[in-house]
Amino acid sequence: MADRLDGKVAVITGASSGMGLATAELFVAEGARVLIADRDVERGETAARQIGNAAHFIKCDVTMEADIAAAVAMAVDRFGGLDIMFNNAGAQGTMARIEDMNTDDWDFTLSLLTRAPMLGIKHAAPEIRKRGGGTILVTSSSAGVRGGMGVAAYAVAKAAAIQLVRMAAGELGGDRIRVNSICPGYIATPIFGRAMGVSEEVADKMAVELAERFAALQPLPRGGKPRDIAEAALFLASDSGSFITGIDLVVDGGMLIQPSVDINDPTNNAVAALLMNTQRDVTEA
Repeated sequence: MADRLDGKVAVITGASSGMGLATAELFVAEGARVLIADRDVERGETAARQIGNAAHFIKCDVTMEADIAAAVAMAVDRFGGLDIMFNNAGAQGTMARIEDMNTDDWDFTLSLLTRAPMLGIKHAAPEIRKRGGGTILVTSSSAGVRGGMGVAAYAVAKAAAIQLVRMAAGELGGDRIRVNSICPGYIATPIFGRAMGVSEEVADKMAVELAERFAALQPLPRGGKPRDIAEAALFLASDSGSFITGIDLVVDGGMLIQPSVDINDPTNNAVAALLMNTQRDVTEA
């Protein structure tokens, strides 16, 4: 099928790369018109140009309420309404244990990963209601489901995002607005390299390498890819998911059934060792 979102309008935050970009591409292929909302102007404009006339870019810092409101308004003005809001923008945030936590880093991580989706719901819901219903999605994480070590701010923020989705689903169900979260596992995107402080070029190279190296970290023997998340988003946003709301859909290759690990300790964690080895390999290549 290539028309599962025919006539729909979507705003996708954080859509200049990774999971957001893959979702924008798939949504357009399925008939939607998409507003790419991202703070990276160069990548965002390039993405919109490559996707074609059904996509448009707006600069958007999701920690700023005015930017989110402007993105929703532009989608309505340019495309005539709003049916789907995908609150996807995010970052790893501070990688520190609780005892080592800088409170400014903590506040920023929660602002980016919990406050921003709340604002997306706040501003999108009235416009989606005008269309007789629709879908709101939030990117959470498997870390928000089971926790872990070394990523306290990230895990707490993602867990809060899951609860935010449940609350919004209850509030908006009567308006036929479905609200769900997607919880990725190890998906090969530049987010890991960025969290390690490497350049964008190295982060992009790491994402390519990690796609296969992650295969050893969960039962399904292949690495997670941005398209996997895009397919989950399409399912939830389309009529296929019309009786689904308030869930957290885990897309992780079975990673949740593996032991929890400390992401900062390469001596006791295959994930940390893999990230550091990948950074070394792509830097030396």
